[in-house]
Amino acid sequence: MHFELSEEQQMIKQAARDFAQNELKPGVIERDEHQKFPAEQVKSMGELGFLGMMVDPKYNGGGMDTVSYTLVMEELSKVDASASVVVSVNNSLVCYGLEKYGTEEQKEKYLKPLASGAQIGAFCLSEPEAGSDATSQQTTAEDKGDYYLLNGTKNWITNGSTASTYLVIAQTHKELKHKGINAFIVEKGTPGFTIGPKENKLGIRGSDTHSLMFNDVKVPKENRIGEDGFGFKFAMKTLEGGRIGIAAQALGIAAGAYELALAYAKERKSFGKPIADHQAIAFKLADMATQIEAARLLVHKAAWLKDQGLSYTLEGSMAKLFASKVAMDVTVEAVQIHGGYGFVKEYHVERLMRDAKITQIYEGTSEIQKLVISRSILA
Repeated sequence: MHFELSEEQQMIKQAARDFAQNELKPGVIERDEHQKFPAEQVKSMGELGFLGMMVDPKYNGGGMDTVSYTLVMEELSKVDASASVVVSVNNSLVCYGLEKYGTEEQKEKYLKPLASGAQIGAFCLSEPEAGSDATSQQTTAEDKGDYYLLNGTKNWITNGSTASTYLVIAQTHKELKHKGINAFIVEKGTPGFTIGPKENKLGIRGSDTHSLMFNDVKVPKENRIGEDGFGFKFAMKTLEGGRIGIAAQALGIAAGAYELALAYAKERKSFGKPIADHQAIAFKLADMATQIEAARLLVHKAAWLKDQGLSYTLEGSMAKLFASKVAMDVTVEAVQIHGGYGFVKEYHVERLMRDAKITQIYEGTSEIQKLVISRSILA
């Protein structure tokens, strides 16, 4: 068992770190305060190959492994989780779903611009009455022969107004329940497709989160992904990989807060010495470092299993469950170590604490991960 990163992986990690520090960090506080989408930074991430990292080069992707993807997610998330979630959705959900299950025509038309970073995509599963219960899709797709007629509402959609391509999950055969669900590719600007106002959120405020409304939207038959009734399986299989990306995001948020707290503890003095020399602070830092390293090993194991073509359902859920808890615990401690300065925006840790909470909610709540894990260990 080898724990060392390859030379290529180390280079990818350093490139992501340099980008995060030099391009994301300047302006990140302002973007958070004004809920400004990092459009220029996303464009640059596309040019660096961060938006289609694991896609085959023949579809304009980087052809990289999942471990490299988690390294990039960690480094970006240390600084700006609003930017890293764009990378997560585009890679783990949209590009992966299209490459794994799409037709060659769909890959040529939609995957190529998404993988190259020329466009970004959105994954549309959640609804007002179907969040964690993905089987209860109220959005309908009525089969009209040559096309489907899409009606309904999706909410909490990342990249909601900035995406060009939307993967939409909808119910076609209600009597078949989850076996009657389909997945569709919907293009921005299709008649009847409207985008609601941006959500005013606690964290990842720069992320572009909207509700989407579909009113008699005509979707060509060739834009269905997979066979009739494949939609629920498509969503679940795609979300499995998405959990690894969000686990890596949570890891990055925790690691970013820890690095700030460590640096501050070495500089800030009380009673004539750095606060890091006081056992109360030193022990906090020790706990934080240990939790982060444990989370990192879980994330990398899940990513490695995926790269080997092995089952990673259990490990992905474990990584997501644990890393998101670590993100909350570590960011709270980072604020505490900073004391009053931890409440001040310019020190960054209060934003990381706010950003951490969403990692326990999206891609399946902590309770959903526990359900997946318990079913696996009890099977």
